[in-house]
Amino acid sequence: MQNLGQIRNDWTLEEIRAIMDQPFNDLIFQAQTVHRMHFNPNEVQTSTLVNIKSGGCAEDCAYCSQSARNQTDIEKQHMMEVQEVLEQALVAKERGATRLCMGAAWRNPTKKDFPRVLEMVKVVKGLGLETCLTLGMLNDDQVKQLKDAGLDYYNHNLDTSEAFYPKIITTRNYQDRLDTIDKVQQAGINVCSGGIIGMGEQHTDRAELLRTFATMRHHPNSVPINLLVPIEGTPLAHMKDKTDSFEFIRVIAAARIVMPQSYVRLSAGRTSLTDEAQALCFMAGANSIFYGDRLLTTDNPESDHDLMLFKKLGIEMQRDVKAEAKAQKMAEQISELTA
Repeated sequence: MQNLGQIRNDWTLEEIRAIMDQPFNDLIFQAQTVHRMHFNPNEVQTSTLVNIKSGGCAEDCAYCSQSARNQTDIEKQHMMEVQEVLEQALVAKERGATRLCMGAAWRNPTKKDFPRVLEMVKVVKGLGLETCLTLGMLNDDQVKQLKDAGLDYYNHNLDTSEAFYPKIITTRNYQDRLDTIDKVQQAGINVCSGGIIGMGEQHTDRAELLRTFATMRHHPNSVPINLLVPIEGTPLAHMKDKTDSFEFIRVIAAARIVMPQSYVRLSAGRTSLTDEAQALCFMAGANSIFYGDRLLTTDNPESDHDLMLFKKLGIEMQRDVKAEAKAQKMAEQISELTA
């Protein structure tokens, strides 16, 4: 493949389909080649996800346990206090995570709770962790406030292709999501945006989702690829056709090739992948995971299991050296003031 590993924003659907459909060994070889051009092949970035406000969301996402329209056992809960988030951030950092991702089940942030979200960002950054938020759609003023608070990443998933999207969500359209991502990028905040595999979409939908990301003004800095976790009480609870792990790995590899400098993250659904399948995902260019026993409302592999797998594969968790140095300096300044 010509210009392998170069940044492009003009990918076509035909090109991405050709990448995904080539012999598996060729695909993995190309993906690993690109990966080694831009990343340490034996290092994985780890993020921990915290649900700062669960349930009661006005959206009708067919996969989501937190939608008020779905009959699940998730109870609506008030927003966490800043101190609670701080405590969870400390635990995440102690376990080796470099980023804390905070999610709230909103269509868009409420005026009442938004100031507390800004405080959470500042407190978590003070620990030397990167910060990420997922709060739904944002207006221009909210984006500016998040930028001023020092937010590192904003997550806003596209979920699937534009053509398949109306079969999954009807309460907002695809352009709403693209507009929020564009606002965040223009403000200079890193974007985290990914999709879900296994909702009944076709192979072409998966390629089209990657094309949408790869033709943005800037590729998303982080691209979480999820496997559907069917949840009782949601419209997708009884999906019969489970996605073949090789198909999932093909999506990972194609994402790596068309977005060479993005972190490709294994996200929801890892509990349904064998260790061998996860190893192939890392070979295909995945270099980020959600680390911790729980995601927003679904299970995640236990931290100890991840560490054992990393040891078997010779993989190390990425360290944020700059953030660690900044946190150390801050701690020394506080120590001097209180001495």
